[in-house]
Amino acid sequence: MSLLERLNEDMKQAMKNKEKEKLSVIRLMKAALQNEAIKLGQQQLSEEEELTVLSREVKQRKDSLLEFQKADRDDLVEKVQQELAFVEKYMPPQLSEEEVESLVKEAISQSGATSKTDMGKVMGILMPKVKGKADGSLVSKLVQRHLS
Repeated sequence: MSLLERLNEDMKQAMKNKEKEKLSVIRLMKAALQNEAIKLGQQQLSEEEELTVLSREVKQRKDSLLEFQKADRDDLVEKVQQELAFVEKYMPPQLSEEEVESLVKEAISQSGATSKTDMGKVMGILMPKVKGKADGSLVSKLVQRHLS
């Protein structure tokens, strides 16, 4: 079942159960996926493209969460946390830090990187492997740690 089909099924269920917040998030995700398809001029997105859109949605919510926490807006923090938890249900299981570290070491040896100036090479090899499965800032931090 494609992501869009899953969202449609969950949307129907949320309507039946009168879950307004859940319905709102589903509609936002569907709109983001449809906008991406239109932008790319396609009828349907590939799994990787869907994952890119979902990753963007998760990142936006995490950024919003940080800003709301800094501003002591507890009402908005709670709302965004609920949205984030719901969006993350559609993401593939996340890699642990140890798994990411193992992939980082492998990518460094593949690329022959020796210093921070080679970080682009390592990230180029690494990001397709961890896309949607690990936070980009964690990956970047681990690569920097191993290259210094």
